[in-house]
Amino acid sequence: MKKWGNSKKHLKGEDSTPEFLDYTVSDSEKWKAAKSRINHNHDRVDWNMLNNNFAKWDAQGCWVNGVFWFSFDVTHSWMIGMETMLIAMVEEPEWVQDMFETMLDANIALYDMVWDKGYHFDGILIFDDMGYKQNQFFSLEKYRELVKPGHKRAIEWAADRGIPTSLHACGMVEPFIPDLIEIGLSSLNPLEVKAGMDPLRLKKLYGDKLVLQGGVNAVLWDKPDEIRTEIQRVIPVLKENGGYIFSSDHSIPNVVGIEDFKKIVALVKEVGAY
Repeated sequence: MKKWGNSKKHLKGEDSTPEFLDYTVSDSEKWKAAKSRINHNHDRVDWNMLNNNFAKWDAQGCWVNGVFWFSFDVTHSWMIGMETMLIAMVEEPEWVQDMFETMLDANIALYDMVWDKGYHFDGILIFDDMGYKQNQFFSLEKYRELVKPGHKRAIEWAADRGIPTSLHACGMVEPFIPDLIEIGLSSLNPLEVKAGMDPLRLKKLYGDKLVLQGGVNAVLWDKPDEIRTEIQRVIPVLKENGGYIFSSDHSIPNVVGIEDFKKIVALVKEVGAY
């Protein structure tokens, strides 16, 4: 891919995570060359898309997010690779910090242009997968040193405009939650059950401080009896006193047919009603 300077493989006919094969940015020197190409020019914004759609979205009552993508997730997955990233977080933290800050600078500069033109969206959404099954990709110490400052700055940008921030963070990220609440995060998703995130535990610990979204195990969606039992188990608790948005905890399998999907939605409306 020319856009990010990587090579990757997609499986045909299946939904799957792409396999990244190679990266152009493999060290801090190559990053300097890539960084020189990052600009904040006015023409980087798709103004025609906004002009053609924003008023329609507003009239339809849509919730519109500005997507911020600048931190660990985008850098390791699209720019330098996981192994290079994790080693650099220990051995070259200044390089990692520079990448995160440079991409956040670009996000803010471009969204400043959008906001100043009158396109006032409803919130921002940060994509930053930081965990896997039962664990995190890095320590809480490294989160606080390298990742948290960018999250805080993005959340403050949104707060200055009176809008909330949601974080999408797959995997087991529970140890980071108190720090995320401290810096003003409004909402967390997807609460990945199979990675070890227990939505009922999270509701008990943080439900009065954080909007929770997700937590309905995607592995069960093609098993009608099991997903029905799971929805009846978790939704009534998660909805208590508000602060919950229904969704799966990950991508819904292709084997879930439209009729079964409709039944799931109808059941959620039934048990989730106030």
